[in-house]
Amino acid sequence: MTKLWSASKKQILNSNLYKYEQFLNLKYKVKFDLNYNKILNWSVKNPGKFWDSIWDFCKIKGKKNKKKIIKSKVFFKNYFLPKTKLNFSQNLLSKNNNDKAITFVSENGFRKQISWKQLNANVSKTIKFFKKIKIKKKDRVAAYMPNSIETIEGFLATTAIGSIWSSCSPDFGTNGVIERFSQIKPKILIITDKYFYNGKEINILERVPKILKKIKSIKYVLIANYPGQKYLDTKLKINNVVFFRWNEVNKIKSEVIRFKNFDFNHELAILYSSGTTGKPKCICHRTGGVLLQHAKEHQLHCDIKEKDNVFYFTTCGWMMWNWMVSALASKASIVLFDGFPMYKKDDLLLNIANREKITLFGVSAKYIDTIRKSKISVKKKYKLKNLKTICSTGSPLSKDGFEYIYKHIKSNVHLSSISGGTDIVSCFVLGNLYEPVISGEIQNKGLGLDVDIFDEKGKSIKNTRGELVCKNPFPSMPIKFWNDKNNVKFKNAYFNKYSNIWHHGDYAETNKKGSFIIYGRSDTTLNPGGVRLGTAEIYSEVEKFEEIKESIVVGQTWDNDVRIILFIVLNQNYNLDKNLIMKIKKQIKINASPRHVPAKIISVNDIPRTKNGKIVELAVKNTIEGNEIKNKEALANPEVLEKFKNLDELKY
Repeated sequence: MTKLWSASKKQILNSNLYKYEQFLNLKYKVKFDLNYNKILNWSVKNPGKFWDSIWDFCKIKGKKNKKKIIKSKVFFKNYFLPKTKLNFSQNLLSKNNNDKAITFVSENGFRKQISWKQLNANVSKTIKFFKKIKIKKKDRVAAYMPNSIETIEGFLATTAIGSIWSSCSPDFGTNGVIERFSQIKPKILIITDKYFYNGKEINILERVPKILKKIKSIKYVLIANYPGQKYLDTKLKINNVVFFRWNEVNKIKSEVIRFKNFDFNHELAILYSSGTTGKPKCICHRTGGVLLQHAKEHQLHCDIKEKDNVFYFTTCGWMMWNWMVSALASKASIVLFDGFPMYKKDDLLLNIANREKITLFGVSAKYIDTIRKSKISVKKKYKLKNLKTICSTGSPLSKDGFEYIYKHIKSNVHLSSISGGTDIVSCFVLGNLYEPVISGEIQNKGLGLDVDIFDEKGKSIKNTRGELVCKNPFPSMPIKFWNDKNNVKFKNAYFNKYSNIWHHGDYAETNKKGSFIIYGRSDTTLNPGGVRLGTAEIYSEVEKFEEIKESIVVGQTWDNDVRIILFIVLNQNYNLDKNLIMKIKKQIKINASPRHVPAKIISVNDIPRTKNGKIVELAVKNTIEGNEIKNKEALANPEVLEKFKNLDELKY
């Protein structure tokens, strides 16, 4: 156990967490004596009071009802702040002055900055545009966009009028976009004309005809030009679809936005599961729950304050985008980056952090590991005077990653390793300023969350690896899965393993003092570079090859990360040669995404399956990782697993 950092007394007394402690003392006459676990225990034992206090402390705008909670014996039927009404966008458009609101930087150095006043005006224009084309409450607005200012304006305009937002980033292949958006039937598609990655220009407009052919609900397409670039000169004409350009929105006259309040549980946005066992699940999140949870995490766990500059390396296809955008509700400004994080220089993002005076710098564990291996000593190049917090998420951050940050990036910084998921669009475990940073550990569970580790039998365990669970309801639980009759998929996803206990699907460990180590997914979700991917999108491409009889995809723990391994059974008279490997990788890259491309493609004679014919990914994963295989008796051909042991191809 190596202690790397502790906040000074001055930092603690100046923190939002301390101010919140004083706030609770005045409101409820409770004392916590600068003890995080005491605040945590109170928040879990008093859920109604706790979430009500978050609303008040974080100065949420809306009409709060006196009733704090409706309790139910069914986990997901507990409702917080019932009959409370608010407008999500109103809370994020919390300022309307000339202070900096959003800064955009592309990989090629193009920079654009807008003020709060400009942001409010632009959102007003977009609202008027939506109303003009009769986008209304509960209509779905789909965005296939880069991490740009326009994307955020589209999101804020959508939620302002009570429509439901959903987004994918341009690195999603056409099929991945169709799989997701076709399920929610959007009325409008907001799309970029192109995007750039590692210096390469990728045309997105050429994908539009195929998308519109498959998603008949889309009646309007709004095309944005990539920031700092001229519009692609592509003329699109498709029956029954009206096309607009974003510069038409810019010409609309802005006016003061008159926000309408919606129910606390009104649908805010639809995010997507990774699609491991079929089509990605459409996870529908609630307005008030997301706002409360994000405000709590930002202000109490990350100590975000007004005029802070918050950065997270993300795309709008990842939940961290939603998390970052919500920082506007804390009156902080946000910094957006789009492109390859190491374009022309390994430390590009840190260069931006220094230049933009970033106070919270959020990246994946994979990014930290990559710059660690490139042996960059950031301290010698950048002072990073304004940097207070480094957040790391995605895959677990290694001990080497922890130590590298303090040795080579900044010694006086709060390293807040955080972990949660798309399912809750937030975190279960994260940091706080009251406790020291220990190498390899996430500091504690989030306030208001009774997080624990269970063994297979549902018994709470310490200092042993097990399943991460949450034993109490919380506001950012999803409302539902879209098109999920009787909540069948929903209940199966979270409550199938333990009765009336949220099962998250992370393999983790906790200790007596309450810190956590996350080891990765306990299911078959792929997690390369901390980005959750499903196997279904790979299978759908592989099965198109006449050379391949069947296949199985797993993630292998490798070099403090996860790499994708594709095992294939070939049809007769075919061999796995370099040419076939290249063909498979190319097709997956084009139709799924570059992230889905396997690191290794290996030929095998047979694939393990259950007695009812289902392939067993987890058994293969555990075999190649050297873990114990449970429930072998459920397999029709358990002897096949021997062929996956100690493969030479997986040793390098």
